[in-house]
Amino acid sequence: MSLTVSTVNVNGIRAAVKERSETNLGFLPWLESSGADVVALQEVRADEDQTRKALAPALDAGWHLVGAPSSLKGRAGVAILSRAEPTDVRVGYGDEEFEESGRYIEAVYPGAIEGETVTVASLYLPSGSADTPKQDEKDRFLKTFREYLAERAGHVRGRDGHEMVICGDWNIAHREADLKNHKGNHKSSGFLPHEREWMTDVFADGSGWTDIVRYRRPDEIGPYSWWSQRGKAFDNDAGWRIDYHVVSDGLVDRAVSDRVDRASAYDMRWSDHAPVTVVYE
Repeated sequence: MSLTVSTVNVNGIRAAVKERSETNLGFLPWLESSGADVVALQEVRADEDQTRKALAPALDAGWHLVGAPSSLKGRAGVAILSRAEPTDVRVGYGDEEFEESGRYIEAVYPGAIEGETVTVASLYLPSGSADTPKQDEKDRFLKTFREYLAERAGHVRGRDGHEMVICGDWNIAHREADLKNHKGNHKSSGFLPHEREWMTDVFADGSGWTDIVRYRRPDEIGPYSWWSQRGKAFDNDAGWRIDYHVVSDGLVDRAVSDRVDRASAYDMRWSDHAPVTVVYE
């Protein structure tokens, strides 16, 4: 029994589901062909009614949806689509500042893998902007979310048969191998030294968390999952790897495959991110 989990920043779900051409039919055909059991969505940028309307064909086909829209209209928002209905859902991670910001949701799936209950989370970490109040906000999020990660790692360790994967747009490229133009981005939010040190701490030995794609591809450049809309970034594959599956210890050896569903051409994209999918057995 396997569990296929995908994560993607949809850059606005209402835009993502629109047909662009006869061949680029948007998010819904990808969903149908993805083979995913659970899909973590970020930057939904819609309220619950708007999201359900956009995803109506999928919901009519039996998918279940839980979401956490932002209190700011048209901003952020996270959600989880799943073939099985979750038994429990949590919105936010305990920091009141970000409780209604649409940046974190988790759902529990008993028996998702044989003998294991798996909690799947969707995270949209603030993007920040160096030397601005947006970066200050991001840094506050990093501080309290790191505390939550430590608490959740202990919680998972203390419960037999329970594992966790935190998917999403973490908005930080951890290593030089995680973005093409690393030399020119050391002063850019998403690759600042203290952000990278924060990621190193998250993935430290004994932390309870592993970047599973990097674990499986230790010497590979990329694979990138986001490309700027400006210039020829996509055509030149000048991307960033900022979309992660961060897994608890018990899932490390259960990941059997991973992929990035990079569009075949610029005009075939329905988001500036590509879905990242991992199969767990």
